[in-house]
Amino acid sequence: MHDVLPPDIPPDVQQGLLQLAQAALAVAVDEANAPTLGRALEVPLGGSEPAAVFVTLTEDGALRGCIGTVDPDRPLGEAVVASAINAALGDPRFLPVTAGELPAIHIEISVLGRPVPIVDRDAFQPGVDGVIVEGNGRRALLLPEVATEFKWEATQMFDAVCRKAGLRTGAWHDQQTSLCSFRTIRFGGPAIPSDEPARARAGTIR
Repeated sequence: MHDVLPPDIPPDVQQGLLQLAQAALAVAVDEANAPTLGRALEVPLGGSEPAAVFVTLTEDGALRGCIGTVDPDRPLGEAVVASAINAALGDPRFLPVTAGELPAIHIEISVLGRPVPIVDRDAFQPGVDGVIVEGNGRRALLLPEVATEFKWEATQMFDAVCRKAGLRTGAWHDQQTSLCSFRTIRFGGPAIPSDEPARARAGTIR
């Protein structure tokens, strides 16, 4: 089904993107100033072409925020920064992340590969493939790991993404509904850099 592999993000670029997300969270919770983030964005990163990115924040293993973009409309580094800040402050399901929470926050960055239409629905691999549905002017996305978390089969994944889009369950059967899959490369780390002095990290706890 897939003619494109997940994005190829070298380990050094992954580390650079994680550092950008860490800086973005520090600015979001007022633990760092905007020039700090600006300087981080000035550091050259390989693979700076536009990309669709989601940033997921968890706190002690529980979801704390998840925001991203479906369309690759900005350079990869900028997309990571925007998604990290929005995940911390703009997810309507949660209150904004505070500085005191940062020591317990874990960052996961998902860079999306190019979506391809699902022609053979039996070839969809839950836990490996993510899904995008579009129909009746609505669109929604579920990352691959959602199927793993809920132990969903393909049809359950399709039904869930339809509900998320505000479509009826089973709308993916309709001829006018578009269903695409994608694969991601996913990486992450703690919200506070591990090389930051312990005193500074402890000082964020109130």
